[in-house]
Amino acid sequence: MATSRRGAAQKDLESAWPSDLRDPRLYINRELSWLEFNHRVIEEASDPATPPLERLKFLAIAAGNLDEFFMVRVSGLLQQAEGEIQDRPADGMSPSQQLEAIAERAHRMVAEKHRIFREEVMPLLAHHGIRVLGARDLGPSQRRRVTDHFERQIAPVLTPLAVDPGHPFPHLRNHTLNLAVLLRPEDEPEGTSSYFAVVPVPSVLPRLVPLPSERRRNEFVLLDDVISMNVEQLFPGLHTVGCWPFRVTRNGDLFIDEEEAEDLLEVIEKQVRRRLWGVAVRLEIDTGAPSEVVQLLQDALELGDRAVFRIEGPLNLTSFKSLCDLPGWDSLREKPFTQRVPVELAHGEDLFEEIRKRDHLLHHPFDSFAPFLDLLASAAEDPSVLAIKQTLYRTSGDSQVVKALERAAENGKQVTALVELKARFDEEANITWARRLEDAGVHVVYGLIGLKTHCKICMVVRREGEGLVRYVHLSTGNYNPSTARTYTDLGLFTADPEIGEDATALFNLLTGYARVPRWNKFVVAPLNLHRRVLDLIEGETAAARRGRPARIIAKLNSLSEPEVIRALYRANQAGVEIDLVVRGICCLRPGIPGISERIRVRSVVGRFLEHTRILYFQNGGPDGDSAVYLSSADWMTRNFHRRVEVMFPVEDRGLKDRVLHEILDTYLAGNTKARVLRPDGTYGRVVLDAGEPQRHAQAELLQRAERRVGEEGKPVPRGYFRVKAPGVPK
Repeated sequence: MATSRRGAAQKDLESAWPSDLRDPRLYINRELSWLEFNHRVIEEASDPATPPLERLKFLAIAAGNLDEFFMVRVSGLLQQAEGEIQDRPADGMSPSQQLEAIAERAHRMVAEKHRIFREEVMPLLAHHGIRVLGARDLGPSQRRRVTDHFERQIAPVLTPLAVDPGHPFPHLRNHTLNLAVLLRPEDEPEGTSSYFAVVPVPSVLPRLVPLPSERRRNEFVLLDDVISMNVEQLFPGLHTVGCWPFRVTRNGDLFIDEEEAEDLLEVIEKQVRRRLWGVAVRLEIDTGAPSEVVQLLQDALELGDRAVFRIEGPLNLTSFKSLCDLPGWDSLREKPFTQRVPVELAHGEDLFEEIRKRDHLLHHPFDSFAPFLDLLASAAEDPSVLAIKQTLYRTSGDSQVVKALERAAENGKQVTALVELKARFDEEANITWARRLEDAGVHVVYGLIGLKTHCKICMVVRREGEGLVRYVHLSTGNYNPSTARTYTDLGLFTADPEIGEDATALFNLLTGYARVPRWNKFVVAPLNLHRRVLDLIEGETAAARRGRPARIIAKLNSLSEPEVIRALYRANQAGVEIDLVVRGICCLRPGIPGISERIRVRSVVGRFLEHTRILYFQNGGPDGDSAVYLSSADWMTRNFHRRVEVMFPVEDRGLKDRVLHEILDTYLAGNTKARVLRPDGTYGRVVLDAGEPQRHAQAELLQRAERRVGEEGKPVPRGYFRVKAPGVPK
């Protein structure tokens, strides 16, 4: 019955589609599309085929995603609604309408996330010997040990805060866990007037407190539960009526007037500190808290009802990530894998000679990030290397990249690092790197006023014979060795002189007062990327109208820019076949008769975070004539107009073949861990025909990489990566 109702509703929807390509009904709301993506992450946590600790990790990731969504997107919409800003996105929803729709969807999502945690994931982990016990689960000896631990290790750190006319409601930091406590004098009967207090749960202490266990178990109790069990010790002479955890999310976006800033680094430092105390946008509280406590918190935080999320079970599932790294439980995780290092780029080989001979492409995490680190380390020590220039948007905690740049500067080379201080939620780390690099003698710059530098590029200038050779590494992802094991990205090594010229021109543009150059091969935002993408789409449209083969494949993280969506609609109407692999936000509606019936959109959510940005345009001929680009940019307004981005071509015939047939075809042929976008904005799993084998794109890419490791990096025969061309998703 449900299926027939959905089918009838879908037919009614399709019959009402407009023909005007600017009509708001042809666009999916950006925020609601993002919530659909986060729901796909939660679906991975509910999949019995996913190992238990990986399921827990997906829940933690989804919780962290939602935190950031409220800190940035919801807080921005609240500001727009309060300021009565009338600008509307292409879908036509006002800020108030978006907030209402977000609240309805987010409340259902949070309830589902915590149900999976309570009813599926934690019981499964308990079955295997990993348990998080509540106060009621503790035996007498465990209670004594917990109380002893509280008195010796926790109580001295706590600061109980009374709330009364003499003690105003405390300004609680963003995303900290707190306890709301109702109290009454011990000598007064129940039902008399209560006192109210707040106890912040110290973030400097581990959330998961280990319990001793004689059996092969890992048992824990939550820090907030330990405090709740002993909270009366903090209020002598008072009896605890009740104690409930709560958590506040605050506006986390930064306002930076770069035109007026004398020292951008100092201004951002101050703004980052203010993030901890921004306006409240969400309250999470234990479902058992009485209405008077919830109302007191709402009044103090100035929050309406839709901003209150009643949680059954532990708050802040992000803190459960620590369980995912417990040693000795490999059977509850994905099987470890060995990253491939191509033998020609392996440590100890002459990397410069190999790159000078031909371009090389690494596909992370299947290929190791080590060759780039080796290149940078070699450049730091090589007396023939004169200069290194690099952008840094995000990097890892113990950054080998930063260490290599420091070493190069110490060795007297000209080293320039463009550090993006405005990389959201990495501002503090990047400020630290910037200061550390400056102390080592690196020229540190912060890019162009009003723009984030999001491109990923490193250039090494080396003296060879009578001249200089520029070695360039371009990537779709950050120079972060940690995420290179968990994010899918592509990195290109090249000594192409024209790309070297473009790289030099780009760095000069970012660090000095250079004129905008005439690019050889780079396509750069905000200068010409938007126009070039539109031109490439329109080129396929023109080819289709002339009756020539026309196809577009784009693998992106997000697609929301209205002009690009309209260009894709026009291409569809001309007969272009379009396949889009979009991990997250997609505001285009596929499958609409006369508008987008030739456009297919799928999202892949799995073990690795899909991060590669690949563009394929058939150019009216066979594969050899096609154009393949890699890019740091998604097809979003901010990437086209408010960031420095680089799109660059893959021109080597073998590498183009690899991108098309190993990577893109594999993702389009995958039918597990893949969802297909429907015209109504919802996603459904790919439906398999009877007897059709399951294809998991990430797993296949991993298996191919491991086979290549087994062959010790020997050259791969032509056609090795070719897979059966995909059909149209159902």
